[in-house]
Amino acid sequence: MVLGKDARLCNNHPKFIRHSGDGAKLISANDSSGYTFRGRFTDDTGQQACGVGYEVTQKAHNALRWLIQRQAYRNEDQVIVSWAVAGTPIPDPCGNSLTLILAGEAADEAHAVAPELSLDGDAGQAFTKRLNRAMAGYRATLGPTDDIVVMGLDSATPGRMAITYYRELTGSEFLDRIEAWHSAYAWPQNFGKELQFVGAPAPRDIAEAAFGRRLDDKLKKSTVERLLPCIVDGQPLPRDLLESTVRRTCNRVALDHWEWEKTLDIACALFKGAFKNEEYQMTLETDRYSRDYLYGRLLAIAEHIENRALYVAGEKRDTTAAKLMQRFADRPASTWRTIELALAPSKSRLRAKRPGYLHEIEKLHDEVVSGFLGDDFLDDNKLSGEFLLGYHCQRQILNPPKTDKTAPTEDPITE
Repeated sequence: MVLGKDARLCNNHPKFIRHSGDGAKLISANDSSGYTFRGRFTDDTGQQACGVGYEVTQKAHNALRWLIQRQAYRNEDQVIVSWAVAGTPIPDPCGNSLTLILAGEAADEAHAVAPELSLDGDAGQAFTKRLNRAMAGYRATLGPTDDIVVMGLDSATPGRMAITYYRELTGSEFLDRIEAWHSAYAWPQNFGKELQFVGAPAPRDIAEAAFGRRLDDKLKKSTVERLLPCIVDGQPLPRDLLESTVRRTCNRVALDHWEWEKTLDIACALFKGAFKNEEYQMTLETDRYSRDYLYGRLLAIAEHIENRALYVAGEKRDTTAAKLMQRFADRPASTWRTIELALAPSKSRLRAKRPGYLHEIEKLHDEVVSGFLGDDFLDDNKLSGEFLLGYHCQRQILNPPKTDKTAPTEDPITE
């Protein structure tokens, strides 16, 4: 059926598909003593069943082995590989936006920060231009009707392998969905001092943000498999992944500082993409008066006031806002009273040492509080992940990134 002519059948198909020690097979057959063909044919040897020719199976398995070694995403026994039938380069659906923009090449962590992706100015506009330029480069080499294949492989036992995911798309459809994913879930990502970019996180990073860095391989595999249809098929993000990431972000005291920063950025990206109809911006929206967004801004202001007071006094400890972040997310109105009362010593210290700064930050605080509509400020119901967006954007304004061109100032300029 493949060659259009009679060919010699293959009884033993190749293994070592994913790596040199892989004993699992995609195509396997039992001998005459097995149960595969019993009751289906008059001949128990399996000669009456449809088979695959020797030449076809060798070509197919060797091509798949080469593709996996060259451009596949691997997680233990799980493999996700995508390719264009014409052989042209395509973006990796399991990569983050940085690898996509850098033409699918693995970025060296020592030189991963791209100047065009810095947080200066309008980060969203700069990212959109960079993403459009990268996708235009792919469309220049990949035709709109070219065939694209995305395949997922995994094995539950050492001897048998299964195709867990398989999609065939046209080039234009595949690129449109990849671009839609990276555009909708774009947010400033902070993976450490040497890796910062604006864009969507990779599925493996989302799995770690939702369940922790010590999650087992089985849970990580299932999470990546659940995210793959969201990227390739355009399906909505699973709600439990979003809720789990937001919940771990609120539990700030249980995470290291760098891990919490990474989880916060991923949580903001997931919430922004899951509620894309709200059209959240990557910069502070002073005209957004939703209850959760304003409460997030208040938390960032309270944390900034106490941090400034600790800096003036030469102390190093966690702020009250950081300690009570989980409680604040569950009961914002009642917890805010506790946080505001705890700010009294910090304000007294700043009133003596930084009176001008305290005046500006209190004026900003009053502007945010006056933005609450009706009885929203007294509503003690649980906050959604939207408050993380307000918190992140307000904190970014209060703590602008330092550049080499401008000298750092003692007191940041607030709006």
